[in-house]
Amino acid sequence: MNRRRPTLLAALALTAATALTLSACGSDDDSSGDNDKIAGADTGSSGPSASPTTSKPSEADRPEIVLPADLSYTFEWPKTGDEDKDAVLADGEQSIKAVDLAIVNQDPLDKAYLYYYEGEAAAGTQDFIQAYVKENARITGAYRFYDAVVNVRGENSASLVYCEDQGKAYDMYLEPKKINKTPVTKNSYVLYNTQLARNDKGVWVVQEMLSQRGSDKCQP
Repeated sequence: MNRRRPTLLAALALTAATALTLSACGSDDDSSGDNDKIAGADTGSSGPSASPTTSKPSEADRPEIVLPADLSYTFEWPKTGDEDKDAVLADGEQSIKAVDLAIVNQDPLDKAYLYYYEGEAAAGTQDFIQAYVKENARITGAYRFYDAVVNVRGENSASLVYCEDQGKAYDMYLEPKKINKTPVTKNSYVLYNTQLARNDKGVWVVQEMLSQRGSDKCQP
């Protein structure tokens, strides 16, 4: 989940498929641009279609995601009452946490995030995690996710558009330990558009991601 642009990683290149907007809490660097524009919630490529399936993933098969106590998440994503849409929201939440677990573990090939990402999104996310490993840094603080919109197209294709508040989230150097606290700005609020497919395990996996930092749609 390519979400932050801390000062130390500001030079990280954006990929065509996944706009790598690394940033805790609002660097004044405005990374939005033509490659970061968000497509509509019900538009854009959904990637290769998964084989038709109505199976549900076994909870025993899911990777365990245990994060440090200094990381907290608020998902203001109320259930819709639609089984497929609620499954997209649930898997979207786990995909976000799985990427942060890989950063905490300093492992660009961590199995948890690879359970929820495929194709271009997996490749871009691996680069994103590797950037943190290279700088011997991870994330800390509180993240809030809100204004989620889910569209399910057919049996195995969906999009999830949502906002993230990074105002109380920061990057932390590990040795020596130092938290890079930055002020809250317009760029602390990010809009995401993810394209997902339901795989043969019944998991909604992220295949593509676009982001727009400082989006007017996400401002408080």
